[in-house]
Amino acid sequence: MTADAPAGRHMADNDRVPTNSRTENSGTGNSKAAHAKAAGPAPARRRELLATAAEVFAARGYNATTVRRIADEAGLLAGSLYYHFDSKESMLDEILSTFLDELWAGYDAVLAAGLGPSETLQALVTESFREIDRHRPAVAIYQKESRHLAAQPRFAYLAASQRRFEKLWLGTLERGVADGAFRADLDARLTYRFVRDTVWVAASWYRPGGRHRPEEIARQYLSMVLDGIAVRT
Repeated sequence: MTADAPAGRHMADNDRVPTNSRTENSGTGNSKAAHAKAAGPAPARRRELLATAAEVFAARGYNATTVRRIADEAGLLAGSLYYHFDSKESMLDEILSTFLDELWAGYDAVLAAGLGPSETLQALVTESFREIDRHRPAVAIYQKESRHLAAQPRFAYLAASQRRFEKLWLGTLERGVADGAFRADLDARLTYRFVRDTVWVAASWYRPGGRHRPEEIARQYLSMVLDGIAVRT
């Protein structure tokens, strides 16, 4: 996934409240459970607040967003938001880790199917568009903020996930070249970057509930990509 390095400040002091730090997570999108509270606000309300925060972060940028702005969008007093989350950093962490958990669950299902390289690529692209449909604001946040956030211990899993992502997609293309499914002269790394950017930039214009379902968009993308990389017969 693409990730532009953002410029900005660290979270302001008034955007957090004192709390005990949780154990730092350095996994690859498997931190969701670490964020769930054993007892606390209703899950449905928590999801609503996270969805609101994600939209605000995506539109305004993380550093430019205050807890007060999120609370205003959610129809709450700023102090009431702290009943649900200890800081806006915690909200961002849960938004991104939830997105990556679901993305990798889908990718792992594709790998478990034991498909050939062409079919694997098609399935990965389709699953990616499904995740853009489910988590469009989170994808936009990831693209804008992940390079900056990954330098922080709490968000180390972002860099780990990116490395795993590259290994999967690049490996699929290289396997396709080796197996004869893709052209022998294909530059796998260049193709990986092209396909990655072409797919994930869709988060900037895609809107759930629009004219085309994610599967249809994936089919159209794949028809253009595969016509360029498949072996001509």
